[in-house]
Amino acid sequence: MALAQQLLDILACPEDKGPLLYFEQEGWLYNPRLHRRYRIEDDIPIMLIDESEQVDGAEHERLMALSAERALRPTFDA
Repeated sequence: MALAQQLLDILACPEDKGPLLYFEQEGWLYNPRLHRRYRIEDDIPIMLIDESEQVDGAEHERLMALSAERALRPTFDA
């Protein structure tokens, strides 16, 4: 099940308070500014910095290309 739009409209990175990209099929939210992703388990975003995953440059580039291909929009306009 996809995250509700109402939730996406208010979700922000807990570290820099900025918008995230929602990768629904992969099951995570991604902060491209910090190269950090947050997993989604059982339709619940795990928005804890300690539980997030830092991605390397190659993975960041892959995610940004995928984001452009899918025309993903940030969770909110900063």
